[in-house]
Amino acid sequence: MTEKNAKLVIGDKTYEFPIISGSVGPDVIDIRTLYKQTGLFTFDPGYTSTGSTESQITYIDGDEGTLLYRGYPIEQLAEKSNFVEVAYLLLNGELPTAAEYDKFSETVIRHTMLHEQIVKFYTGFRRDAHPMAITCGAVGAMSAFYHDSTDITDEKQREIATIRLIAKMPTIVAWAYKYSIGQPFVYPRNDLDFASNFLRMCFAVPAEEYEVSPTLARAMDRIFTLHADHEQNASTSTVRLAGSSHANPFACIAAGVASLWGPAHGGANEAALMMLREIGTPDRIPEYVARAKDKSDPFRLMGFGHRVYKNYDPRAKVMQETAREVLAELGVENNPTLQVAQQLEKIALEDEYFVEKKLYPNVDFYSGIILDAIGFPTSMFTAIFALARTVGWVSQWKEMIEDPTQKIGRPRQLYTGSDSRDYTDIGTR
Repeated sequence: MTEKNAKLVIGDKTYEFPIISGSVGPDVIDIRTLYKQTGLFTFDPGYTSTGSTESQITYIDGDEGTLLYRGYPIEQLAEKSNFVEVAYLLLNGELPTAAEYDKFSETVIRHTMLHEQIVKFYTGFRRDAHPMAITCGAVGAMSAFYHDSTDITDEKQREIATIRLIAKMPTIVAWAYKYSIGQPFVYPRNDLDFASNFLRMCFAVPAEEYEVSPTLARAMDRIFTLHADHEQNASTSTVRLAGSSHANPFACIAAGVASLWGPAHGGANEAALMMLREIGTPDRIPEYVARAKDKSDPFRLMGFGHRVYKNYDPRAKVMQETAREVLAELGVENNPTLQVAQQLEKIALEDEYFVEKKLYPNVDFYSGIILDAIGFPTSMFTAIFALARTVGWVSQWKEMIEDPTQKIGRPRQLYTGSDSRDYTDIGTR
């Protein structure tokens, strides 16, 4: 890092703060001593201009449409790598050798089973419980079953907890789905890859054999890869904030699941699919585009634009190609929902209104179509997102725990309530 100074003038006093440069991206003003020097805080609702941590994991350039995992472009990883290899990369900083990959993959595979008592834990939920409610509860409950991996000061226990969370999350999510539809749980198999194992646990039944389609398994693997991490978003920041209090890793990831559940964060692909279904057929697109442009109409096109990306979401192109592969495999390439999606995308890339406002299709635009075609109900979309993002969460949590400068999170506030006042007896109020 290179350092220079920024000057802050308050009244007749001038204060200096270091400007720190990272390896790529905007410089930051180090204001850690701001309150000590000036007696003032900054005010930044949503932390949109505040760097809360130093990280080496993921980099996003929203203006350029860039997403890097440990420096590797997401497009290359989605095309050439797989989710387990990406998990190793995010956790360790480098791509594995063949021997390292085999060992890591084998370790993950052999930790996919859940403690048998957790089966009974599921039966405590109502059958119509949302899969995210079950997932959040089951992840948090892992700390009650795996006592040997909750001591965050023990490096070995941190490693075991990391593997357990990555390996067991597909089983947790698949069983949440099975429970919601009243089917028996399907146990994981050690001879299947990560994505194939998940699909089998979701769709196999004891009455017959289930063959996993390589095309669908590859599509799931890409969805996992594209959603593995996304810098300091709401759920990742939640994990870091919970972890800063030295809570156990299972509690921290459960907090991330809860944050992701919010429709403003993890539910975008579900909303995009519902919108495409509402439009129905390509001939109705002009009507809905006109509504989207009408400021007096509350209708909004879902799956377009992104809080971070002000250019084409680099994950969207991969998802578009994957959607075509999946629909062709399933014999539904003439799906009207996909036709609506393709025409809407063309409009968004060419129409002056969308181009000016940079409302490009994002990853949620196509991922919902893929998951729907595979057979998942919309209630499962966010749970699958949580499954994938667990890798990013534990990578960020691990980085935070191992950072010697890390302190407990304690955001400040601009207080606008009443000043100090005296209590009055209830009879005189």
